[in-house]
Amino acid sequence: MNKKRIRIILGIMMLTNIGTALFMHNKKHKEASINYSPILGDWSGILDVGLMKMHTVLHIQKNAEGKLSATLDNLSVKALGIPIDIITFNDNQLQFEMTKTSVTFEGILSKDEKEISGKVIQNGQEFSLSLEKGLKAIGQTNRPQEPVAPYPYKEELVSYENTEPGITLSGTLTIPSSNGTFPAVLLIAGSGPHDRDETVFGHKPFLVLADYLTRQGIAVLRVDKRGCGKSTGHYDTATSQDFAEDVQTGIAYLKSLPKINPEQIGLIGHSEGGIIAPMVAAKSQDIAFLVLAGGPAATGDEILYEQNALLLQASGESKETIDELNTFQRQIFAILKKGSDLETTNRQLQEITKNYLELPQENQKQSIIALLNGAPKLFTPWFCYFLNFDPSTALKQVQVPVLAINGELDLQVSSKQNLPIISKALKEAGNTDYTTLELPKLNHLLQTCQTGHVREYGEIEETISPSVLELISGWILERTVQKTSG
Repeated sequence: MNKKRIRIILGIMMLTNIGTALFMHNKKHKEASINYSPILGDWSGILDVGLMKMHTVLHIQKNAEGKLSATLDNLSVKALGIPIDIITFNDNQLQFEMTKTSVTFEGILSKDEKEISGKVIQNGQEFSLSLEKGLKAIGQTNRPQEPVAPYPYKEELVSYENTEPGITLSGTLTIPSSNGTFPAVLLIAGSGPHDRDETVFGHKPFLVLADYLTRQGIAVLRVDKRGCGKSTGHYDTATSQDFAEDVQTGIAYLKSLPKINPEQIGLIGHSEGGIIAPMVAAKSQDIAFLVLAGGPAATGDEILYEQNALLLQASGESKETIDELNTFQRQIFAILKKGSDLETTNRQLQEITKNYLELPQENQKQSIIALLNGAPKLFTPWFCYFLNFDPSTALKQVQVPVLAINGELDLQVSSKQNLPIISKALKEAGNTDYTTLELPKLNHLLQTCQTGHVREYGEIEETISPSVLELISGWILERTVQKTSG
């Protein structure tokens, strides 16, 4: 077994946002005597970390004091203007660091001053990155399903209060222009600090979904998560339970609107949103139906074991490597699930790693320590809640109609692992109107794909399969407008 390879894979597995996580030690230089002209401007490249490719643009300029400053764009996920905390250039060597998210770049400017060849260092692991001078077309994406104004419906920017935590939630409400009242859905995004469009890999799935549904006569509310976009609050300390309370506040807001039929308000949850939707429906009498898209039903740890195995298998890793990594990951999660203090958790993680991996020479030990220092990022309220929560407990209390759909090639939330659990739980609940479907050739974002691998998400032009949009719309209308008219 290649231990270096295992450390690299583990480093990737532990990342929650690899595109914005770089770290390095600060090196101070006397900037006044350095000619920065060759390095100023825009630099473009692709960072390939195995599980995904990220289109990266580095913007370097001089500030008013004559010192270097820079920002980074990750165009694959539409993360723009990420601040770089420290940047230095000396003897044709460029280095920068982003301290909040832990990323390092070290590179050398070519003699013709048109390329910077270097490496990204993350938790002791290295990934090559070459940046070419200028803004390249690599970051340009075609998203033909994104709607363009003017729209044939009303669009409003809205906000409302979740009074208990004292936060304001901001979003966009789209309502059909015709007379009367309308069924409505609130969209619930997956894990991560998502905006109202659930922007990911250059796609805006919730914008596309909201546009389609509203054109069919269904009002749609999509909202920035707390602490994200224009919503206030703190994302970093929130759990799925907190997000469920935000959803409940959104339902109350929809009920207050004269154009919304209060008896026909439903939830559409994607990924983690498919966990949150049943949590709300199990406690609220205001929910008329649920659509779970790529929603987990197994416990969080079991979801991640299966997810990592499928992604690594799709990346060409051997069964031996996958099994060994699974064993190691189970040991890590067992520690995290205990809920010990951070210092104790860190010490236990180090002990397991030292026993599990062959220790390198002294000058390489810091790679393992750096890897372990990244692991406590998982020791957050959200992650600990996710590891321990069993979504089936909420599903067993859901009595309203449910449509649960998962892509056949979903490598993040396996249809074969989760759809049977959803069916079993709803049957135990005595639910008489539920449908579970495995949709062929679709991935976790419900795009038509080849392999289902994460690296395809940004490369696929389709944001959501048209068949999925039609399926969801038709299913909702059958239980709202058509049911009422019938």
